[in-house]
Amino acid sequence: MLLSLAVLLAACSNGNQTKNESKTNTEVKQPKKQMKTILFFGDSLTAGYGLEDPETAFPARIAEKIDSLGLQYTVVNAGLSGETTAGGRSRIDWLLKQKMDVFVLELGANDGLRGLNVEETAKNLQFIVDQVKAKYPDCKILLTGMMVPPSMGAKYSDAFKAVFIDLAAKNNLKFVPFLLENVGGITRLNQADGIHPTAEGHAILAENVWSILKGML
Repeated sequence: MLLSLAVLLAACSNGNQTKNESKTNTEVKQPKKQMKTILFFGDSLTAGYGLEDPETAFPARIAEKIDSLGLQYTVVNAGLSGETTAGGRSRIDWLLKQKMDVFVLELGANDGLRGLNVEETAKNLQFIVDQVKAKYPDCKILLTGMMVPPSMGAKYSDAFKAVFIDLAAKNNLKFVPFLLENVGGITRLNQADGIHPTAEGHAILAENVWSILKGML
């Protein structure tokens, strides 16, 4: 009788232990959080034109910040050198095949340097924003503003700058007023062409964008 009772108690103990172990294993093996996507959509500034190491371009630097903080985001660089807003408009549908949670829109610099019609620039940017919102209503959008050199004339410069300010206000977008703040026009921070930032310049661009982006993640 005592032997039977001992065996019974041992069996119950083992059963409880197994259940506890099973419960513990269930708690440990939690599914990994699904990675979200941040897509940088832009021109040569986003692409990192002229840099020896593409990893020094500002999107890659922001990716490093995100990784260091352990945030569950993957950064996609969809920059294309020479891209205008019209080019971006024709390319956006293809990019929207990829799910995105944050969309960083950096286009317009080439429009400005070519003196293109600011109304067309505004329409193209609005189209891109509309397409993103239609496909992914929950996607957060960050717009980076741009300016043109004074040589383009005060009237054009003012109208061009206003395109980004108005677009951000109209669509309630998070906004970096001037992507090249503290970089544009500073010789040591730009490559020989005086337009594209050096690696050091891109580090500042990353800070300009990160100051707004970090609050969106």
